[in-house]
Amino acid sequence: TPWARRPAGRIRARVPRTAPRGAQLAALRSPRAIPLPFCRPTDVINAAENLGEVLHGSVIKNSAYDIRMSESQFKILCRKVLTEEEAKAFSDKIKDEYRVHMIMDNLPAATKMYREMADGKVVTMYDRGYALGFVGGSDRASAAVVNAHAKPGVPYVHNHLRFVVKFHKEESFAGARIVGFEVEPLSVAHKYKGEPSADVASLSLTTVPVGPDLPPQPVDKAGEVLFTYDVKWEHSEIRWASRWDLYLYMGDDQVHWFSIINSLAIVLLLTGIVAMIMMRTLRRDLNRYNEADKEDLAEESGWKLVHGDVFRPPPVPLLLACSAGTGVQLFLMAFISILCAMLGFLSPANRGGLLTVTVLLYVLMGIPAGYHSAYLYKCLKGAEWQKCTLMTALFYPGVVFSAIFLLNFFIWSKGSSAALPFGTMLALLAMWFGISVPLVFLGAFFGYKAKLPDAPVRTNEIPRQIPEQAWYMGGAFNILMGGILPFGAIFIELFFIMTSIWLQRFYYVFGFLMLVLLILVITCSEISIVLCYFQLCNEDYHWWWRSFLTSGSSGLYLFAYSIMYFYTQLEITNPIPTMIYFGYMAVGALVFFLITGTVGFYSSWQFVWTIYSAVKVD
Repeated sequence: TPWARRPAGRIRARVPRTAPRGAQLAALRSPRAIPLPFCRPTDVINAAENLGEVLHGSVIKNSAYDIRMSESQFKILCRKVLTEEEAKAFSDKIKDEYRVHMIMDNLPAATKMYREMADGKVVTMYDRGYALGFVGGSDRASAAVVNAHAKPGVPYVHNHLRFVVKFHKEESFAGARIVGFEVEPLSVAHKYKGEPSADVASLSLTTVPVGPDLPPQPVDKAGEVLFTYDVKWEHSEIRWASRWDLYLYMGDDQVHWFSIINSLAIVLLLTGIVAMIMMRTLRRDLNRYNEADKEDLAEESGWKLVHGDVFRPPPVPLLLACSAGTGVQLFLMAFISILCAMLGFLSPANRGGLLTVTVLLYVLMGIPAGYHSAYLYKCLKGAEWQKCTLMTALFYPGVVFSAIFLLNFFIWSKGSSAALPFGTMLALLAMWFGISVPLVFLGAFFGYKAKLPDAPVRTNEIPRQIPEQAWYMGGAFNILMGGILPFGAIFIELFFIMTSIWLQRFYYVFGFLMLVLLILVITCSEISIVLCYFQLCNEDYHWWWRSFLTSGSSGLYLFAYSIMYFYTQLEITNPIPTMIYFGYMAVGALVFFLITGTVGFYSSWQFVWTIYSAVKVD
C-alpha cells in the first residue's frame, strides 16, 4: 500500500549492510568483528526479516539520518575520531570496493550512471547502493568521482551523502509519494572554525557548499572525520506503481534477445535432426523390421536387435531413481518460481520474496519427488522401497545442506552478517524433516501403488553381448559432447544471473529467463533422444544412465564456466571467499546437473518406449 507523505513528515532511511563489489564476495558482508565506525542512532533497531532476507544475508537496521518530507537541509550527522584500527578497517573495505546499501520507503538507494548503447544512445541506469569510498588514481568503477586533490594510492571515504528523493503528487490523494531514492556520494575533508566539540550542531563549517572540487577525506591513518548529508527533493511524473521500473531496467535487451536467438538456433538444429530421425530413419527402420523375416533379420543390425535387453534394469537403480526424483523436485521448484516472478506475483519490493518462495516450493515439491522416484524404482524391479524413499528424501538434500553448513562455518569465522544464524539452520532442518521428508513418503506411497503398464517387449534372461564400439560412440565421449548444446543455450543468460548474485546487480528479466528455461528443456530432450538413438543403433542397450548423464553433463560445463567467470569478472584474493565462491557454484552445478539430467532421462525413456511399441516382435 503506498504511503502519501505530508510536508515535514519524517521518513526513515534504513541501512541493510555494506557489501563488496568485485574484489571480495557479497558472501562476506558487514564484518561484526571490526565494525565500520559509521554514525549510529541512539537506539539501534533490527527490522523484521523473512526467510529469504536471512538466507540472503540482509541485516536491516535503522539509521541516524533525519529526513523530513519537502525539507531541503544540510546537516552534520556526527563527528568521529578514527583510531588506527578503525582507519585500517575503512581503508581495507574501500580497497575491496565495498558498497553501502540503504532503504527509504522500501526503495533501495541507487547511484545514477550513464551507459552509451551500441546505437550511440545514452541511457540512464542505476547501480545498487553507493561506493564506500575510492582510491586516488584508481581506474576501478568504484572511483566514480575524479578528484583533482586525490593522491594516488590513498583511500578516501565518501563522508558526505546527497540524497536525491523523487516524489509524485496527484489530485487523487493528499501529500506526496516517494518514487525514487538516489544517492550522490562525495568525499570532503571538512574544516570548521573554532575548537572541536561534541555538539556537532555548533560546528561552523567552512567547506560549505559541498562539491567535488573540495579536497577529499583520506582514511589512510588515524584522524578526525565529519559525516554530513543534504537532501534534495525532485518532483517526478513517475507513478508509485512504476517506481521500480528504473531500478530494474537492464539497458541491454539486445543482448538478451541475442541469447534467445542463439538458443533458438541450437533448438532448430536439434529439432531438424530429431525430425529427420523420426520421419525418415525411424519410419524406414520400422518398415524394414516389420516386413523382414527372421532369417533376414539375423543378418541385419540396428536398434531392434536389442529389444530383449533394452528394458533390462541398469546398475545402481536405487541411485538413478533417487536422482530422477530429486531432479523432478528441483525442476518444478525452478519452473514455478520463475513463472510466479514472470507474472509479477513476486514483486522486487518484497525483499527476499523470491528466495522464500523458492525454498517453500522445494519443500512442497516433495510429493512429486517421492512419486516419480518410487514409480521409476518399481519399473526397474527394485525391492528396497523404504531405502529408495529415504534416499530420495535425504541424500541430495543432505549433500547440499552439509556443504552449506560447512561453508557457513568459514563465514562465521569472518564475523560476517551473511552467516546463517543458528536458529535459521534449525528452522531449515525443521522444514526438511518436518515437511519435506513426510511429503516425499506420501508421494512414494502413491508411486508404489500406481499400476505399471506392460512393457512393449520382453526382457531376455541372458544379456546380449554388446559389440565393440567406435571411439566416438564411447560413453565418456558421448556424455561430454551431450552437455555442450544445453549449456550453449543458456550461457549468455547465465552471465547476467551470476552478475546479479556475485556483483549485487539488479536482475528482473524473468520473461527472458522463462524462455531460456523452455529452450533448455527442449535442447536437453532432443540431444538425449538423438544420442540415445545412435547408441541403440550400435546395439548398446545401456541407455538408462547414459541418457541421464548426457544432458546432465551440462552441469560440468556450468562449473567450468564459473572458473572462467572467477578469473575474468571477479578480483578475489582471499582464500576463504574463494572457497565460498567455488563451494556455492559447485552446489549450483549439482542442481543444474540433476535438472537437466532428469529432463534428458525422461525424454529418452519416452522415446525408447514409443519406438519399441511400434515394432513387431515375435
